[in-house]
Amino acid sequence: MSKDLESGNEDQAEDLSPDDLEPAVEDLSSDEEQLQRELEGANDQLLRMKAEVQNIRRRAQRDVENAHKFSLDKFVTALLPVVDNMERALGSVDAELRADDAVYEGLELTLKSFIAVLEDFHVLQIDPVGQPFDAELHQAVSMIPNNDLEPNTVIDVFQKGYTLSGRLVRPAMVTVSNAS
Repeated sequence: MSKDLESGNEDQAEDLSPDDLEPAVEDLSSDEEQLQRELEGANDQLLRMKAEVQNIRRRAQRDVENAHKFSLDKFVTALLPVVDNMERALGSVDAELRADDAVYEGLELTLKSFIAVLEDFHVLQIDPVGQPFDAELHQAVSMIPNNDLEPNTVIDVFQKGYTLSGRLVRPAMVTVSNAS
């Protein structure tokens, strides 16, 4: 029975002319091209989705790192006036009293330990006396003519600045030299 089927298929194939096969071959060719385009489109979309997922992961990781790194920002900003007040208190004590005064010595040690704790948490002071003015880290309060120094050199610091993990928390308020 299978021999009959084989001979029937051969008879049909012999009856078809090349002109009859041409539309079927064109249909298969266009279907293959369309499938190839769809495959390329799906591969392209897959690559874009993978890249987007990778970008989302990186962004989330960076956000978490920044949240950890800068979570102390408001806390540090609230503590800086305490450091400023301690420095002002030390500066207001007469030079004669400094050597023999236990209160002065205690206040000085407290300020040093306070600053050490801030440094442990990556809070660093900006004390730029004698350095060139840097608008990224300093805020100029006044300019004083001074021919002994280079123009735009910090002469005095009214209020120290601070950074937290390299990011500015508060700029240093400074007096800058000016060419006369």
